[in-house]
Amino acid sequence: MDERDLHGLIGRVKDGRLSRRAFVQRIVALGLTAPMAGLMLAGNGVAMAADIRAGYKPTKAGGGGALKLLWWQAPTLINPHFAIGTKDQDASRIFYEPLAAWDADGNLAPVLAATIPSKENGALAADGRSVVWTLKPGVKWHDGKPLTADDLVFTWAYARDPATAAVTAGSYKDCKVEK
Repeated sequence: MDERDLHGLIGRVKDGRLSRRAFVQRIVALGLTAPMAGLMLAGNGVAMAADIRAGYKPTKAGGGGALKLLWWQAPTLINPHFAIGTKDQDASRIFYEPLAAWDADGNLAPVLAATIPSKENGALAADGRSVVWTLKPGVKWHDGKPLTADDLVFTWAYARDPATAAVTAGSYKDCKVEK
């Protein structure tokens, strides 16, 4: 896929001929990350989906509430950098949160980040090659110590270190992280 093809796909999302979800799936199939796909769309003026859940009312008894999942096998570890399946990824989210995650509508939503980087807020470079993430204030570790940029730099160094042998190493290989 070349740049013209990519712009064509983004144009199809803009005019409604291709869903955001289908776009993200195609970008991931090319070996890029889902957050990168979201940033491509946001950087090209594709609006985020509206939040329709605010007025949601279940249509039948039992609708709404907590969703309980039962996996056929228990998680074997809770470190997402070694997770080899959905059960382990899901289990790691109990305590291991990302900067951002995809919501049910396919939009990138902040988790540990204060906001999603964009050209409009100045956190996404015009060329799309650098991004500044700002941490949500007040996030603390289990021991009460604040989450800092140093913690994120440590995670990046840990995950990309060949000695760690993390399954996520490829996501960090060509990235440079600075505090």
